[in-house]
Amino acid sequence: MTTSSHGFDIIGDIHGHADKLVELLAMLGYQRVDGVWTHPTRRAIFVGDLIDRGPKQRETVEIVRAMVEAGKAQITLGNHEFNAIAWATPDPDDPDTYLRPHSDKKHKQHKEYLRQVVEGSGLHHEHLQWFMTLPLWLDLGELRVVHACWDPKAQIDIAGMCGVGNSLTEELVIAASRKKSAEHQAIEHLLKGPEIAIPEPYPDKEGSPRFEARYRWWSADAGTSLRAGALIPKGSKTADGGEYPPLPQTPLDKPPPVEPYSDAVPVLYGHYWENGTPTITSDRTACVDYSVAKGGPLVAYRWQGESVLTNDHFVSTAS
Repeated sequence: MTTSSHGFDIIGDIHGHADKLVELLAMLGYQRVDGVWTHPTRRAIFVGDLIDRGPKQRETVEIVRAMVEAGKAQITLGNHEFNAIAWATPDPDDPDTYLRPHSDKKHKQHKEYLRQVVEGSGLHHEHLQWFMTLPLWLDLGELRVVHACWDPKAQIDIAGMCGVGNSLTEELVIAASRKKSAEHQAIEHLLKGPEIAIPEPYPDKEGSPRFEARYRWWSADAGTSLRAGALIPKGSKTADGGEYPPLPQTPLDKPPPVEPYSDAVPVLYGHYWENGTPTITSDRTACVDYSVAKGGPLVAYRWQGESVLTNDHFVSTAS
């Protein structure tokens, strides 16, 4: 079991908003000591997605990496860090291409990070090497942390390919970049969350139509119906611009992609672009991503050893 003497502060997706990170760390009682943000009794845990979108991505990585390497924080890999690795890795089956295709859409998502670190620079390669060392999930005994979904089957499916501390290996990055492979599905679940088909698409945050919705794996009744299982973001529109209608309360046409989480150990995660007042998603699960890259707050959950989570333990910056 790995615990801090007085608990952990689990911090949501930062996406290059270093100023918000500094603000939140100060609110949580961390101080800069010898260049590293430090708390006298607590440790931070970052859920990943340090990069892409925001104005200070280099600074964000510098702050978090310094904390992790000094033993003042832990971290899990986010899908944006995985994507950064795949973007920069030539496909061994076709060396003129990359594991993450360099399409206009994918470049748009990643271009601000590439501009800030200078693609191909020494700093860029240094970041990628560090991203490769980050664990895909953390099981600390009394607490679990993952970027998008706690999926034991996915963990088992890739365990033989993982590096030290459940980190990536080159072999796993390649296998996970092959669509329809078991490794691809495992990484998708852990870092992006499982999805289920929906009858009508809605535009995502970049405006592209989504024909699948993220699956509410944290909800005990997620597998009972399409409406209970599919997470349609608030304010979503149909293709013609109308309000997205409630999904039918019909059974899922396939078995659930993962079993709803039912373990007694709490899980903290990010990724889901929540908004509004931070609220636990169940007694044992809570999301700490509240859309800082879209003007929302940066959020932390102050875990103090409790097995039942509480809304009182969220701390947020101003939006």
